[in-house]
Amino acid sequence: MLPIAALQDAAAAAPAPAPLGLGALLALFVVGSIVVVFWSRWVRPMNLALGYAATVAMWALSYVAMLQPGIVAGEALFAGALACVFAAGWVAGRRAPGEASGMSVGIVSATINLMVIGAFLRDEQGGSLVRPVAYVAGLYAASAVLGSLGDRLGRRSAPSGTLPSPVTLMGIVATANILVMIVLGGLVTSYEAGLAVPDWPNSFGHNMLLYPVSEMKGGIFYEHAHRLFGMLVGATVLSFATLAFRSAVPTAARVLAAVLVALVVVQGILGGLRVTGNVTASMSAADLAPDTRLAVVHGMLGQCVFAIAMIATFACGGALERARVAVSGASSIHMLPAAALGALVTQLFLGASMRHLQVPPTAEAGAKIPAWALHGHVTMALIAFILVFLAGSRCAKATDVPVLRMTGKAAMHTVSLQLLLGIGALVAVLLRRGADVPWWEAVSTTAHQALGALLLAIVATLAVLSRQVRPVLDSAAPAARVSASA
Repeated sequence: MLPIAALQDAAAAAPAPAPLGLGALLALFVVGSIVVVFWSRWVRPMNLALGYAATVAMWALSYVAMLQPGIVAGEALFAGALACVFAAGWVAGRRAPGEASGMSVGIVSATINLMVIGAFLRDEQGGSLVRPVAYVAGLYAASAVLGSLGDRLGRRSAPSGTLPSPVTLMGIVATANILVMIVLGGLVTSYEAGLAVPDWPNSFGHNMLLYPVSEMKGGIFYEHAHRLFGMLVGATVLSFATLAFRSAVPTAARVLAAVLVALVVVQGILGGLRVTGNVTASMSAADLAPDTRLAVVHGMLGQCVFAIAMIATFACGGALERARVAVSGASSIHMLPAAALGALVTQLFLGASMRHLQVPPTAEAGAKIPAWALHGHVTMALIAFILVFLAGSRCAKATDVPVLRMTGKAAMHTVSLQLLLGIGALVAVLLRRGADVPWWEAVSTTAHQALGALLLAIVATLAVLSRQVRPVLDSAAPAARVSASA
């Protein structure tokens, strides 16, 4: 990997338009959000959900392809990205007639992809006004054709009723997109590329969505791709919330969706302030003051946002209502998941402090990690493991509350794997010498962070579900008595 400083110098030297001011950027954000909301109200719900699903998968595969260019690892992955639209069209074709259309799914995906087509055109436009039109027309035509072909193939088989409702599917897509975002953010931290792009919300003076792909190298790629996925997360979550308010879902699901939108906005602002330290569009070092403390808060809030997205999705699917069952020994089911969640939030703070407050290793010495964060993280890992395992085990015995039982089992399996990953990540960090980050350290630390986010979301969902369980009262009818014993 090239040194970040050299890449920054090259990127800063490249010609860029006059950077947009904060007022213009805020106006673009507001107008873009309004467009997404009205568009999400107009498009058929299942087409919207499948279109977003295809696009999130496309972006993820394209990200990996750009990490490893070449015939096998590059072009093959880009072909897989195109196949995502075909696959979404196939799923649309298997739905009941009139519920979804493969061509419409492709058009939805093409519309979302307009967010990044400008970054490719910056390299290839060459002053031509015709080429952008050709690119956009080709994007819509190819997406519509791929979706239609998938639809045609899907209609040859019997209709499938296995998919959840459109709003629940949209919630699943939003939740998955946030998890991908967490993984990419973990790579930014693992490769120490958090300040590779010095300004925000512009990128080296460019509009963030128009920063040329050719300049996304090394640490700049990790940091800028993270920003682009942040835009996709914002659009996905906004569409999810719009569907929640236009669908027959419980009030709790709508409230959670609205809270999710607000937190995503806050998370984006925190991410930018972590880079600039204050509200400014300047690229001058004199106006910037990067704040490591905000990096800790940004990392923690990202995982909390993921947990809320998962809970909102469960709520849209009616899981909270299905958990409202009378169970003997409900007090322990209420208490243990809440205690486990508290331990995980504490562990999240200690882990984020370890990652962001450590001094990177040199050729002579290893990483310098604050002792309080290191020892606290190791100690709390054991406490959290015990509490999560106990909570999962207790809830897994609720045989007549399937959603609680399955979530409890998921918590037990996830915390076991997370403990092993944590040991591997810690060893990788402590053994490293030198400024270059080996790939195996980046993989282990990022996997540990991502699985930690998944564990937090599972336990948070378990805590919410467990609160729906009611104790068995003596006056209750025999049919309402449900044993929580295996």
